[in-house]
Amino acid sequence: MSYKTEYQRSISQPEDFWREQAEHLPWYKKPTRILGKDEQGAWRWFLDGELNTSYCALDYHVENGRADQVAVIYDSPVTDTKSRLTYRQMRDQVALFAGGLRKLGVEKGDRVVIYMPMVPEALIAMYACARLGAVHSVVFGGFAPHELAVRIDDAQPKVIVSASCGIEVSKVIPYKGLLDDAISQAEHKPDHCVILQRPQQPCELTSSRDVDWESLMKSAEPADPVPVKATDPLYILYTSGTTGKPKGVVRDNGGHAVALKYSMKTVYGVDPGEVFMAASDVGWVVGHSYIVYAPLLAGCTTIVYEGKPVKTPDAGAFWRLIDEYKIKAFFTAPTAFRAVKKEDPEGKLLAEYDIGSLKTLFLAGERLDPPTYHWLNEMLPVPVIDHWWQTETGWAIAGNMMGLDPAKPKAGSATFPTPGFDVQILDTQGNQAPAEEEGSVCIKLPMPPGCLTTVWGDHKRYNSSYMDAFPGYYLTGDGGKFDEEGYLFIMGRTDDVINVAGHRLSTGEMEEIVASHPGVAECAVIGVADELKGQLPVGLVITKDGWKGEPAELEAELAALVRKEIGAIACYRQTLVVDRLPKTRSGKILRKILRSIADGKEYQVPSTIDDPASLVEIEQVMKGQGLVK
Repeated sequence: MSYKTEYQRSISQPEDFWREQAEHLPWYKKPTRILGKDEQGAWRWFLDGELNTSYCALDYHVENGRADQVAVIYDSPVTDTKSRLTYRQMRDQVALFAGGLRKLGVEKGDRVVIYMPMVPEALIAMYACARLGAVHSVVFGGFAPHELAVRIDDAQPKVIVSASCGIEVSKVIPYKGLLDDAISQAEHKPDHCVILQRPQQPCELTSSRDVDWESLMKSAEPADPVPVKATDPLYILYTSGTTGKPKGVVRDNGGHAVALKYSMKTVYGVDPGEVFMAASDVGWVVGHSYIVYAPLLAGCTTIVYEGKPVKTPDAGAFWRLIDEYKIKAFFTAPTAFRAVKKEDPEGKLLAEYDIGSLKTLFLAGERLDPPTYHWLNEMLPVPVIDHWWQTETGWAIAGNMMGLDPAKPKAGSATFPTPGFDVQILDTQGNQAPAEEEGSVCIKLPMPPGCLTTVWGDHKRYNSSYMDAFPGYYLTGDGGKFDEEGYLFIMGRTDDVINVAGHRLSTGEMEEIVASHPGVAECAVIGVADELKGQLPVGLVITKDGWKGEPAELEAELAALVRKEIGAIACYRQTLVVDRLPKTRSGKILRKILRSIADGKEYQVPSTIDDPASLVEIEQVMKGQGLVK
């Protein structure tokens, strides 16, 4: 079927379309009410269906010929460890741990916080919760105690599952101390903490609530899957909110399973039995969707990678994984490949590996800047696909559909909306913007299955954050446009538009130009307050290893480049050369905080920051250049 036919049918006949997709899952009770509204007035999918996500992803495959197929490959260069779990082994481990959780009092509807490194046990814990009908909330391993405490108080877990430590490239992070600190700060106290002891740094189990993972497994009885309603919550995943209090995005069981199974073939072009890798972390939405759930729902093999794109041991890490495990589709954030590009700009390490199994490279999590896109295209003999989605949607809003008839890509574009997503560009009055005109990217309701159903414990916040700005639409918070051919361009968060003397200019566009300079490895452009013009753009640039130019020379060349491509109207003059840019752990540059620093405003360091010290460094550089107001 062509993309156009499939997409139009998904929008004009959504109930028929998603009823057919739901047929591909093993339901305990097949849904007959495909689409309707709940008591809070929110759209819901498969209202009377019953299933179990753990059964769909594990038991079903064991019972239908995939018992001995590898389900999970664990590859940890930081511990020099590799292992594999078949579908049967994975099911048995999950059933046993679910029995252990039940022994600790966890039942359907209870919450379990999971605070784990990238190890197979993290997936086992998530599936064990799903097996019981309990709701898991994964918090990125190593998060600061205060941020973990905030999430504990919001989710109110009966049990917390953690490990003795996490391992980074050059250090071991003791999780147990962070967890104990968080619990002491939290008002809510869990009944038990299950701790996985890691040989790299075991910990003492000091509290009566502490339970050893291995001991729990030895004494547990396997638990059968518990049928749950399609509309029952599967998990809570916290995303940063503008108020400083994280928003608990709630994902349901039925819509989530249907959407993710559909996406593996349609979006990624991957079939059962093939190997799929998402280089992310289980603490992020990409990890939830495309390390843990989607590959196993689709009968594929997934990879749990405890390492980095560089320095474990070098910039050939991804190529080694593709070669060793015969990966068909690989998915990561553009920032990962910018790190690879910085360390190996000519791609010399690629020549050491056979990546013949790779058919497609997918990038998401932030905007794929054209220079990185072009570099990858020149390096690789496969399509490089930019696709766009959010924590809230759980899967791609737009992309180049590898399972249908892929379109010719355009640099800087996420191609076309995914079937099910009625994407529209609205102006400030809520009217559809014409082609080539930027506006707010919105999704007409109802959104397809798999998207958030509410904010945990705060449906008013769900409405105020996403639904109230344009009635009948979900507000993505991103700005963008369609071109004349219907290609979608996401230009960044709506607050990344700067206003220079009354002219609205996209920082994304300026970043493209700055990043095209041969000396630039990575950059961010921010709008800084200016008395005369309102705002002026300033570039923050990381130079490529081996670049020998002078900063003043680079600043002049970049100013000339922007002037040539956008015009003098952009008023781009100032560039600061920095060693690193402050980012979230998922790779997003913290542009809003950079603006606050430059404008001399107070800011809150977000819980998702990867390296807080980078903010101090940036502030010193800005002050040294007389930039801070």
